[in-house]
Amino acid sequence: QVQLVESGGGLVQAGGSLRLSCTASGNIFNINSMGWYRQAPGKQRELVAVRTSGGSTNYADFVKGRFTISRDNAKNTVYLKMNSLKPEDTAVYYCNADLEGYHRGGYFRTTVWGQGTQVTVSS
Repeated sequence: QVQLVESGGGLVQAGGSLRLSCTASGNIFNINSMGWYRQAPGKQRELVAVRTSGGSTNYADFVKGRFTISRDNAKNTVYLKMNSLKPEDTAVYYCNADLEGYHRGGYFRTTVWGQGTQVTVSS
């Protein structure tokens, strides 16, 4: 009943930029946080950036100064603007949301993942 839909991945040269988008839909009445993780081949999934509904942000050290996370609360959408991309940023990027809603009269709180979007940075 709740899903995250991502867009904006692709192929870019080193030094270039991309913007990822992720929109939550379904029986949602509150989103506590939305963020981005990534997983490169052979590596574990890792946090990239997260933003709470109150506006607090947390970035992984390896993206500080290059990536910016933002949210449009009215649209239940989170964005990740990625600048100065490096080949080591190549990975599948996953959107994540901690949200609350109602389904068939019952309250729920859950963590939802998007399907992932591929980002490839060529050298």
